[in-house]
Amino acid sequence: MNAPRPEPRSTGPVTVFGPDFPFAYDTWLRHRAGRGSLPDWSHGASVAVLGAGVAGMVAAYELMELGLRPVIYEPARIGGRLRSHRFGGSDSVVAELGGMRFPVSGTSFFHYADRLGLKSEPFPNPLTEAAGSTVINIAGQTYQGRSLEDLPPQFTEVAQAWDDALSEIGFEGLQDAIRARDVGELKKRWNKLVPEWDGRTFYDFVATSEAFAKLPFRYREMFGMVGFGTGGWDSDFPNSMLEILRVVITNCDSYQRLITGGAEQLPRGLWTLPVSPRSPWPEGTTLESLHGGVPRPAVSAISRHPGSSFTIRDRWGASRTHDAVLATCQSWLLTTQIDCDESLFSQELWMALDRTRYMQSSKTFVMVDRPFWNDINPHTGRPTLGMTLTDRITRGTYLFDNGPGRPAVICLTYSWMSDSLKMLPYNVDQRVKLSLDALGKIYPDVDIASHIVGDPVTVSWEDDPNFLGAFKGALPGHYRYNHRMYSHFMQDRLPAAERGVFLAGDDVSFTPAWAEGAVQTALNAVWGVMAHFGGSSHPDNPGPGDLYDDLAPIDLGE
Repeated sequence: MNAPRPEPRSTGPVTVFGPDFPFAYDTWLRHRAGRGSLPDWSHGASVAVLGAGVAGMVAAYELMELGLRPVIYEPARIGGRLRSHRFGGSDSVVAELGGMRFPVSGTSFFHYADRLGLKSEPFPNPLTEAAGSTVINIAGQTYQGRSLEDLPPQFTEVAQAWDDALSEIGFEGLQDAIRARDVGELKKRWNKLVPEWDGRTFYDFVATSEAFAKLPFRYREMFGMVGFGTGGWDSDFPNSMLEILRVVITNCDSYQRLITGGAEQLPRGLWTLPVSPRSPWPEGTTLESLHGGVPRPAVSAISRHPGSSFTIRDRWGASRTHDAVLATCQSWLLTTQIDCDESLFSQELWMALDRTRYMQSSKTFVMVDRPFWNDINPHTGRPTLGMTLTDRITRGTYLFDNGPGRPAVICLTYSWMSDSLKMLPYNVDQRVKLSLDALGKIYPDVDIASHIVGDPVTVSWEDDPNFLGAFKGALPGHYRYNHRMYSHFMQDRLPAAERGVFLAGDDVSFTPAWAEGAVQTALNAVWGVMAHFGGSSHPDNPGPGDLYDDLAPIDLGE
């Protein structure tokens, strides 16, 4: 739950500016000089891009802008974990099976959304105006309200304890440094916290904070179930506290929006977006036109071709030679599904790629005939249904009103880790039944099933062979692994045998679970590929690699 925080001492907006690598990606993207340029001899050089998620599509588009020829390999569909399901029988009623909440602090993500003319609207998170009514059901008790003030005092006390706990480690100073884009102050503060909290869990932070230590255990339990901002966070309790700190100091947990009509429009829009006039490619060139309308099949093997090029073999046995490779796929696929030359990466990096830990996540959606939850219950004078947080199997239930005269959507259950695994053995109809049974105990007088139309849809990301999980959730002690993956785009110090293959995506980022992290690592890789082909940033617009030594994440050593 959100409690009011003190007024900021700096007036700039909070953005995903670091904290590990405080490079101003939004400024770099907006600069009229562009991302950089390549020598003429490299124009048309081929770069294999593995994966057509947001990282792969951003990277492919920017590589095309530079004059390179990206060749996208995709096993399923353009979009990756931005997967918008369109219900049958409706024009634009969607269920977001993957990413659905996009914080306004993700300025690089919204740079591309704005370029494509995509519209957004507030996400119906608990106790926000967009949610209308919020219902909290915990330990068999049900509470309902539109704001924190409508709930019993214990919820305000939990929210205040969370804010006080963050203040104990300098939350306000960190956010002030981000607002002011004061790199020196931000790095001084953040670099002090990294070694202190890399080996400690989120739960350790909560349990040992002065703010929570003086409260009964049930307050800590309520915090895990109900959480802050977006809902319960007990699924993250085993994670490194650094993961959580990055989320809250960059406001990823608040001021979130959804993409009207579906987030998948962003990667698909980049597929058909023409190059700008500064690109060496002819006017009107798109990724779609370079591919003849369809990406290449899934990759089954990567090997170094004699010399400095690479051979990619696809699932059907066809081989193609490329001058560089950019892997945006889930890191485990490089050891489980793709036969990679071991010499492509150092043993230290292979360790990091394989030790990356992914979180499970499950969602089940139904389309309903109308937003019936807005009907006022004559006995209570409140809406019939509300955005629901509970300790039951559904955990989070979200309501999406598509406007008058149109079908609406309910995310019956959005769960993580062990709660997600409870759903894993069941098909979609059984998952709907489990969800309706749980919600029936919270709303005994509401017949949700009578409003369902069309076919329900569900996803368990851990059961998808192309993803094996929703996103990275670093455990204590994983900072060094993340540092190895994140810094890999800086290849000038690597042995020649390890150059030319680049990494990007959610699991490479220090901010997993947020599309902004995927975009930022894609842009790092674009700079790395540009440098690999002898290119450079414009002197008036230095890129992430140009400033890396000054901004680099703290190295904890081995």
